[in-house]
Amino acid sequence: MNDVAPSPRAFAYDYAVAGCGSLRLAIGGAAAMLRASGALWLAEARALVVADLHLEKGSSYAARGQMLPPYDTRQTLSRLAAEVVALSPAMVILLGDTFHDRRSEERLAADDATRLRDLARGRTLVWVVGNHDADGPRALPGETADELSLAGLILRHEPRAGAQPGEVSGHLHPAAKVRSARGGSVRRRCFVTDAERLILPAFGAYAGGLNVCDPAFAGLFARPPLAGALGFGRVHPVGWRSLAED
Repeated sequence: MNDVAPSPRAFAYDYAVAGCGSLRLAIGGAAAMLRASGALWLAEARALVVADLHLEKGSSYAARGQMLPPYDTRQTLSRLAAEVVALSPAMVILLGDTFHDRRSEERLAADDATRLRDLARGRTLVWVVGNHDADGPRALPGETADELSLAGLILRHEPRAGAQPGEVSGHLHPAAKVRSARGGSVRRRCFVTDAERLILPAFGAYAGGLNVCDPAFAGLFARPPLAGALGFGRVHPVGWRSLAED
C-alpha cells in the first residue's frame, strides 16, 4: 500500500453516524455532515456543497464517437435537487468541474438548464471554478469564485500540497476499496479526511473514482486518513488499515 499518510501515529477520529445515515465530524474545527449522496452539509452556514458534477460528460463522449446513455446530467441534477428539498439550504456551492468541458453549457437540455436556474432561486448559488470549467457559467445565474471562505473553512476545487487546515476540495474523485472477511472486496466513492482537511467524492453520475491509496493522495494528510464510503443511504467510516489498493 502506498504511504499516503507519512505519520504512523494512532489517531482516534471523533465521528458519529446520524439517524439519516450521514457521518458527523469536525473538519478543521468546523462541524460537518457527510451525506450518503456524496454532498457536504455545513449546518452553521446552511450550505450544501457538491463537487465534480461533470454535467454533459455523456454528450461530450458521444461527440467523440463513444456512445453513452445521455441521461447523466438529468440523473445528477435530480439527486442534487433531492438534497436541496431535504435540507433547504441558504447556499449551494458547486465545487468545481460542474461542467465536463467548456461547451457543456451549450449542450444542456432546456429542462436541465431550468433545474440549474432553480438552484439559485431564493438562495445563493456559487460556482467555484475547476480545471474543466475554468470560465464558469455564461448564461446561468450565480456567483463565480476561485475559492470561498465559509464557516472557518476554505473551499476550493483542487487540494493544495502540504498542510492546509480547514481545506475542503474535490478534483481527485476519491474512492475506497475495502476487502471483506470472505476474501471479496467492495469499491465505493468516498469522502477522505484527516480531520484537518476534507476531499469530497465526485457527485456526477458519470464521474469515476480514484483509489485513495493512489500516489495522487500522497502528502495531503497529516495522519492516516479516514474514508467515508458511500453506501445505500449511509456513509460508512473506514479506517486506513482496512483500505486496499486496486
